[in-house]
Amino acid sequence: MTQNAQGTGERLSRLEISDAVGDLGWRYILGVVRASVPVASLTQGCEVAARVAAVAGDDADGSLWMDVRRDQVIITLQSLAAARVTPLEIELAHRISSTVDGLGLRLDAGAGERGARSAQLIEIAVDALDIAAVRPFWKAVLGYGDEAGASGPEDPLVDPAGQGPAVWFQQMDAPRPQRNRIHFDVSVPHDEAPHRIKAALAAGGVLLSDAAAPAFWVLADAEGNEVCVTTWQGRD
Repeated sequence: MTQNAQGTGERLSRLEISDAVGDLGWRYILGVVRASVPVASLTQGCEVAARVAAVAGDDADGSLWMDVRRDQVIITLQSLAAARVTPLEIELAHRISSTVDGLGLRLDAGAGERGARSAQLIEIAVDALDIAAVRPFWKAVLGYGDEAGASGPEDPLVDPAGQGPAVWFQQMDAPRPQRNRIHFDVSVPHDEAPHRIKAALAAGGVLLSDAAAPAFWVLADAEGNEVCVTTWQGRD
């Protein structure tokens, strides 16, 4: 392992991360790389998770977490210390991919029209006039904590168990009673976004804006409740 891969100092661009792991079945989403391994049973899923943890070795505790289900093992890589993907996680992705291949299985992010839901992460955005005043409430009521290196009065909040959606705060410049002030951000693989938007529009949704695409598209349901479909693209 190189010195750069051992540490968290080298900051990779989103494009570099995506290019480094995309052909292996991983997708870069909202600061992590994620993929799933389809399995036939919970027992097989546990066996896959054990092999992945073993190949990750001492790096597992700081960079790897998994969700084991009866039909898939969802694998996520991110430096917990830096709250981003570093060269170490790229190296781990390659090691894990080789291990999964050796088991006769495959890594898949589920992007595109394949039937199953793609890899994704959800954020809740709270619009506020005084972010510092409302942030402590959301931190307390959700039992959330600070993200690594981001404990300021306007920084996002995260679930310490890694299960619930992150919460971030959007600055308002004036009261806006006529519009909802909480919306969801659905972060998906860049090659999943067109399919997800198409499905949402077919289900009665409305495209409010694509001015910031491919970073995000703003959609709404039939009553005007908003959601953003987001990708890593257009942000570097």
